[in-house]
Amino acid sequence: MKKRPAARLLVIDPQNRILLFNFKFDNGALKGQDYWATVGGGVERGESIEETARRELLEETGITEPIREKIHFRRATFQVPSGEMVEAEEHYFLVTVSHSRIDYSNHTEMETQVMREHHWWTREELEATSVTVFPENILEILEPYLAQPV
Repeated sequence: MKKRPAARLLVIDPQNRILLFNFKFDNGALKGQDYWATVGGGVERGESIEETARRELLEETGITEPIREKIHFRRATFQVPSGEMVEAEEHYFLVTVSHSRIDYSNHTEMETQVMREHHWWTREELEATSVTVFPENILEILEPYLAQPV
C-alpha cells in the first residue's frame, strides 16, 4: 500500500473555535461521502512537511500567519478520490490566528468541487455533533491548547 505523508493544520481563532471544512463527494470513488476535516493535504515532490503545511494553509484558507509547532502524528488507512487506498502519515500542526476570515480564491479545482463550506466549531459543538469529523479525536489532541472557558 502506498504511503501518503501529509500536513494537517489545527487552526484556532481568537474565540477559541476550530476551523473545519465540509467535504462532500458527488462523483468518483468517494461518491456519497460527507464529513468535516481539518485544513491540509499531501506532500508534493521536493517539499518538506513544514513547507506542505504552509502551502496548504495558504491555498485552502488564505491565512499567512505563522504555523506553530507540530503537536500530533497519526497513521490512517483510507481511500483517496482516485479510488486508491493509501496509508496516510498525518503530521498535525497548530495555528492560532488573529481573525476568522477565510479566502477560497487559491483552492485547486478538486478543492472547489469537494470543499463545500467552512465552519469555526466551538468545543461544545464538536462534543455534541453527530456528523463525521476527522480526526475523530480532535478535541483530545487540542485539549492542552484550547483556552478554558471563563
